[in-house]
Amino acid sequence: MTVGSPATMRAWEVSQPAPIETGPLRYVEKPVPAPAPGELLVQVLACAVCRTDLHVSEGDLPVHREHVTPGHMVVGRAAELGEGVTDYALGDRVGVAWLRHTDGICAYCRRGNENLCPNSRYTGWDADGGYAEYTTVPAAFAYRLPADVPDVELAPLLCAGIIGYRALLRASLPEHGKLGLYGFGDSAHLVAQLALAQGATVHALTRGAASQRLALELGAASVGGAYDSPPEPLDSAILFAPVGDLVPVAMRALDRGGVLAVAGIHLTDTPPLNYERELFYEKELRSVTSNTRDDGREFLELALRYHVRATTHVYPMSQAQQALQDLKAGVFDGAAVLVNEEAP
Repeated sequence: MTVGSPATMRAWEVSQPAPIETGPLRYVEKPVPAPAPGELLVQVLACAVCRTDLHVSEGDLPVHREHVTPGHMVVGRAAELGEGVTDYALGDRVGVAWLRHTDGICAYCRRGNENLCPNSRYTGWDADGGYAEYTTVPAAFAYRLPADVPDVELAPLLCAGIIGYRALLRASLPEHGKLGLYGFGDSAHLVAQLALAQGATVHALTRGAASQRLALELGAASVGGAYDSPPEPLDSAILFAPVGDLVPVAMRALDRGGVLAVAGIHLTDTPPLNYERELFYEKELRSVTSNTRDDGREFLELALRYHVRATTHVYPMSQAQQALQDLKAGVFDGAAVLVNEEAP
């Protein structure tokens, strides 16, 4: 089924992974993809920019698909329905996120940990994503979106928010606990709002005056540099900055029994940990791997309940490479969002 999608579209693709300052992305004309059975063709209205897109573009993550189109925080509308899709209608507002496929039969999927599925695939890494006018998504991995939140505000929730929520769960923050956030970008500023709404005390440890100012505006009890000590021991902490040197710093900031969750898909090498200073007293170090679809649905529900809103900076789709450069340089606080100039 179709609403008359065009034959071609404009899309970004990674020509050859390299530092973003060297221009590894190309803006090209390519065919609009046809949805496979069970998939939706989605007209992209907005796509938020994620640090993972930077890792894909620069080669920090291995190439899974040559000339891939990055982007996995998509708000769009269903433009075509693949064979067998019955639970969506043309024109439905849908979200496309990072997790694109799991096998559903492995031991991890069967026990509710589909985020650990060894056969998982990801939007903007294994399949072309949302830095384009159109993208596809398996209907089973699309999200239904509320009608009363603007596209630009919703887009960052679909990865920055969902992965941040998974990291918050992994950090095991106790009720009314003290939470440290290392790095205060797209994920952290959403997690901070949710944690504060649920009664936590939040301390932001981050570079850049703009990010520190945003943290205070959102209600953080304190801000400091990433290598500074918070004013009180932390019950939980989340490391969003992809900097392995910060792992021992954050571990030292934890109270007895505290938990550090490392949220990024990529992290530079960590230095050795001193057992007595950084691990003793039952401190825990945990990683975060993707998310489950239940995580996504739970977070979107909580975000609406607690009025979690993204601080956004809009770029036209044609300036995606500039948005990634600005992300790397720490030019903006909150999240950058690409907007499809051609969508009616």
